[in-house]
Amino acid sequence: MRNFDLSPLYRSAIGFDRLANMIDSASRNEQQPSYPPYNIELLGENEYRITMAVAGFSREELTIHSEQNSLTIKGAKQPEDDEKTYLYQGIAARGFERRFQLADHVNVVKANLENGLLHVDLVREIPEAMKARLIEIDH
Repeated sequence: MRNFDLSPLYRSAIGFDRLANMIDSASRNEQQPSYPPYNIELLGENEYRITMAVAGFSREELTIHSEQNSLTIKGAKQPEDDEKTYLYQGIAARGFERRFQLADHVNVVKANLENGLLHVDLVREIPEAMKARLIEIDH
């Protein structure tokens, strides 16, 4: 695996340390968990949806936590009161924690659970002060 020298980026750009750290961590060969499976959709220019397969989990067993530029989705199965004897158990009953890095100004709008799929809708809301604007020239 190649190592990239990001020091020129630090010399000519200010405030991009988070981007450089993300590139550095992505270049490491870390095994990402594959459970539960998920999709990330682009719904519009600034609208996204994460759809996660969480069959067997109830609303009470799922938590969604958004903080700064991070989204964490956790599932924790509650222990069952009655003991069941399975001949075959193909539906996973293990807990999980999945983290997503969010870009600046991306906010979670809503989440719903439908037919074993958890949908988390996100929107990028750029503040007015950061949007491009036309500057009038005085006479």
